[in-house]
Parts: sequence; C-alpha cells; structure tokens
Amino acid sequence: MADDVLTRSETLVSSRHAGLSGRFDVPGDKSISHRSLILGGMAIGTTRVTGLLEGDDVMATARAMQALGAGISQDEDGSWIVTGVGTAGLVSPEQPLDLGNSGTGVRLLMGVVAGLPITATFCGDESLSRRPMARVTDPLAQMGAAVTSRDGGRLPVTVTGAQTPLAADHVSKVASAQIKSAMLLAGLNARGTSIVREPHASRDHTEAMLRHFGATVRQRLEEDGTHVVELEGEAVLTASDVIVPRDPSSAAFPMVAALITEGSDLLIPGIGMNPLRTGLITTLQEMGGDIEISNERTEGGEYVADLRVRHSQLHGIDVPAERAASMIDEYPILAVAATQAEGTTRMLGVAELRVKETDRIAVVADGIFAAGGTVTYDEDSITVTGGGVAGGMSIDSQHDHRIAMSFLTLGMGSDQPITVTGCTTINTSFPGFAVSMNGCGAALAIAGDS
Repeated sequence: MADDVLTRSETLVSSRHAGLSGRFDVPGDKSISHRSLILGGMAIGTTRVTGLLEGDDVMATARAMQALGAGISQDEDGSWIVTGVGTAGLVSPEQPLDLGNSGTGVRLLMGVVAGLPITATFCGDESLSRRPMARVTDPLAQMGAAVTSRDGGRLPVTVTGAQTPLAADHVSKVASAQIKSAMLLAGLNARGTSIVREPHASRDHTEAMLRHFGATVRQRLEEDGTHVVELEGEAVLTASDVIVPRDPSSAAFPMVAALITEGSDLLIPGIGMNPLRTGLITTLQEMGGDIEISNERTEGGEYVADLRVRHSQLHGIDVPAERAASMIDEYPILAVAATQAEGTTRMLGVAELRVKETDRIAVVADGIFAAGGTVTYDEDSITVTGGGVAGGMSIDSQHDHRIAMSFLTLGMGSDQPITVTGCTTINTSFPGFAVSMNGCGAALAIAGDS
C-alpha cells in the first residue's frame, strides 16, 4: 500500500542520500512498446508482446488501437496479445481517440489513419493539446489525407485518410522519428515507394519493426549526410512476436543518479543499445562517467546489454549538435549531471526540446537556476557550469515526466532537498519510479511526511 501511495503522490521531495546499490530494473522501451501495438494491430494474425511498458502513454495507444478495431488483451503470464486485423480491417472509431499525454502515440496513429479510408478525431490532455501537430499533419495532407485542427495545428485534430494514399517524397527539416514514422505508416497502403529524407538519422525503431512484420524498408546515407528511408507501399504485414527491451531513456535517471551520488555501484540490466539511442551513454563516458557495458546480446531482434554504473567525478564537455537525435529525450537529465561536473558542459543543436511536453530548454534552465546552478540558454543550446547546486526549492513538472524525474534526481546531489510537484505524470513512462529508486537507496518521500 505504501508503494502505491508513493507512486500516486502528486508531490515528492528528493534528498541527498548515501548512494545507490543493487539491481535497478527499468521498464520496457516506450518507443518500441507503442510500435508493437500499432503494427501488431495492422498485421494479419496474432502477435505476442513480452516486456511491454504498461505506462499511461502506451495504455492510451492500446485503447486507441482497440477503438480502431484491433484486439488487445493481457495474458495470464503478463504478456500482451495483439490480434491484428490487417490494414483493411481497421475502422473509424465511434469516439475521439484520447491519447492523454502521448505525443508519440498521437502522431504515429495520425499516420495510420491518414493511409486508410477511415476518419478519426484525436484529442489529449492539456499538455498534449499545446503541442504542435502541423509538422506531422502537413506532410500527411500532401499524401492525400484531409486534416482539420485547432489554430496552430493543435488538438483536437480530425484526420480523414485518402481512398488511395499518395506515396511520399518528403524532405524533413529536422531529424524526427515521429514525423518519419507517421509518414511511413501512412505509406503502407500507398502505391509506389514512400521516401523520407532527414538531415541526419533519427531513431529507427519504426523501420526495424516494419521489417520485423514483413514490410520492405531500405535506408541509405547520401554524400551530404542526408539520411534517406524508403518504404515499398501496398505492404501486407504478418503477425510476429515482439520482445521489448528495457528503455534506455528511462535508464538515464538511475544512471545519472548513481554517477552523482557518492558510494553508488548500480547494475541496470537488459537495456536497449540501439546505436541511435545511446548518445547519453557516450556523452557520460566522455565526461568521465564509470559506465561498464557487459553481457551484450540480441533479444527479439534488438541489441541489449547490462550496465554497471559507479559514482564518478564528471567533467564538462561540448556535446556536438549531430548527437542530438540519439539522445533528444535525455538532455534534461544530462543537464542535471552537468551541474555536478567540473567545468562547463555545452549542449548544442537542441531546438527540438522546445516542442516536447514543455519547452524543455527553458524549464530545465530555469529550474537549475532556481536551485542555485549556473546556466545559460538560447533557442538551440543549453550551457551548464558545474560545481553543485544548493537546492532547497520547488519546481512544477508542468505535466512533463522527464522534467519531474530529472529534478528528483537533482535533489539526490543537491545540498538541500528539492520538491517536485506534478509527479503523477511520471506514470506515463516509468510507473514505480520512486519505489524503484528508494529500493536501491534513494530518499524520495511524499511531501509533508516526516
């Protein structure tokens, strides 16, 4: 009961502690979990998904796929069964699809609907309703979908798919897995080959899973560095079981917590090590972080490994802009690590952070400054000078799970405790975060408890 109360608490206080030790099991990868439900539902046959993240975001995607006609249920052994109906079997939902706080879920599902002769209205919570959707809906409209939305391309959005979707040849100004994935999903029913060009590679879980379900996908790198993905349309997907690795974005929080707290020696097993997701590990190692990678293996078609993380004295570095796509969700927690490092850490090319659950550049920088840290920022960068923070402050997560977990982690290395409000949003990606942290030695408490 106490664990459940901690998990559901709106306000938590994080204090310095003696260090983290033991084994820390992070939940399944959120990106792969979303895609396994979506593509499993679009395939013909039954797909068993093991290790699915059962956070609020993924459950919202599960409910949306059910509303679109797929069968989704949990087996007695804890795995999830997806009964696919093929793309032709998906239907217009009777009610709007409420994706809660899930930007990934809503944008990928817009792609699904855009490629089919069906109509769906998408809505979400207050935070998701502020996030821009035109960067996805505009290219989907070029493929033949009809889109209506609130001013600024914001939710609620109604998408009516094309009777015969047009194959795309889209040049994206940013490397975004969500834009790319939406277009590839819409292109499954198009005649011809859909092409998405990015300035550099974004995470490729959609491409890998499309192949896993039988689609033909090609990737290449052009001489100017442009990353090109091609999908052959009129694809028939066939059910195929999925083993979801543990999420490297979720592993970022115990990893940094162990690095910045004296006496820590923590094992984090089974982490997905897709090269397009490991930018934070590379960066922390360059900063002097003692992160040992072992037991490297392939599970369910994904490269995974165990991480052993020990307390380390970090030093500041310049994080190159071209690394941003491989760690875009990890910059808030990297900024926390940078507060504890010697010297200055410059994070470049991070403008994409401005269109996440919050303007993460501003929220992270303002929070670090309020905690007594030294930080500057502009439209595309954050610079943190280390030396520690005083803490003794409160911050509102603003419905952003990564902000909440980052500042709870900062409290573990600050002189005075840090209070974070809006902590229930953590359940979107990491149910049981506070319980798991405390199980390894952290001191997260409900505000007001003695």
